[in-house]
Amino acid sequence: MDDGVAYLRTPTAIRERCGAILERGLAGELSHFAIDLDKLPTVAERVASVTREAYPDLEIPYHSRWGHFRVGDLDLVDLLDQRLTQCSKEEKARCRFDLVTTSVLLDAGAGDDWQYRDPWKWQTLSRSEGLAVASFAMFLDGVFSSDRVDSLRADAWALRSMDTATLEKGFQVSEQNPLVGLDGRAELLRRVGAAVASAPEVFGEKNPRIGGLFDFIVSKAKDGEVQAADVLAAVLEGFSSIWPGRLEIDGENLGDVWKHPFAGGDGTDEGLVPFHKLSQWLAYSLIEPIESAGYRVVGADDLTALAEYRNGGLLVDLGLIAPKDPDALSKAHDPSSELVVEWRALTLALMDRVADAVRQVLGVDSNKLPLGKVLEGGTWRAGRAVAKELREGGGPPIRVESDGTVF
Repeated sequence: MDDGVAYLRTPTAIRERCGAILERGLAGELSHFAIDLDKLPTVAERVASVTREAYPDLEIPYHSRWGHFRVGDLDLVDLLDQRLTQCSKEEKARCRFDLVTTSVLLDAGAGDDWQYRDPWKWQTLSRSEGLAVASFAMFLDGVFSSDRVDSLRADAWALRSMDTATLEKGFQVSEQNPLVGLDGRAELLRRVGAAVASAPEVFGEKNPRIGGLFDFIVSKAKDGEVQAADVLAAVLEGFSSIWPGRLEIDGENLGDVWKHPFAGGDGTDEGLVPFHKLSQWLAYSLIEPIESAGYRVVGADDLTALAEYRNGGLLVDLGLIAPKDPDALSKAHDPSSELVVEWRALTLALMDRVADAVRQVLGVDSNKLPLGKVLEGGTWRAGRAVAKELREGGGPPIRVESDGTVF
């Protein structure tokens, strides 16, 4: 593997490249955004407020997909556990890998108009919760399995044959209930199936499945401990080929990596800034099933914040970062545009500062409240609340043209 590719797949690269862009922003040298650090206390107070409201005892889980499977009095995790009572702890972990990976990869923004009626409580859901419950229902229905008997799995053969019509039905899509990027999501799952089939050393040789990634990750454990950075590395290794139309180095698909003139670097990775938003969210989401199998995941704070529209929207809405061109808020932007890359880089870099400020307000340290728990407590929740106050429908302040594979 090219050294530049290997570097761009690390949390260190994410922080360094986003940090380089932040430094230019603090010097007033960016083209699209200005930074006002005087607004940092306002952001921290808002995040701390919603965190206290949601988790009065500050016993906060990591920001992951699992929280979206628990909506109101609907606990789909408990429902899954009931279906897995006869399985070994290893098989339970594989099944959870199958579920949460497909669900995370299908969650790339729903748009403002889509809703989902869940089949258990008949509550109407939207955005991430709706996408989560819909993908969970599809998983229980065996949509991602080629084995009608062993249906609680996501294997290469079923994923490779995924079509738009299947997702359209599962997500209850219609002319009156549109979901953005539906074709892109189906294509993404087909790519996942191809990736799983082509890497038996990662996903297993006999009927390869996403859940085989669990065995690959824990095979690297030492004294029962798994490094969070190794979880991310395994995700990026296993799924590097799935992202359509992205930048490449020597034929290696880079995934959620984009160009920015202030990213820095030299050689093959010069000018490139990695975010790996969905991959990092997946890494956070894999912590729970790994630990449920008896392992300890350490170094979770090595992972970074997520460069997505709730975190980024919060910083724009509360003035910590401000578009230099007011018209930027009135039109949609391509994910590869310098404006979007700049917004995401500043979001990710500033979230470490936001996390420190939130801990000061709450009177705790990073051991009690690591970054992944600040996000859950947290920044995405505050971003959603502020967006609802400012805009009908609660959409982000800056719109990104989604193909179903970004955000």
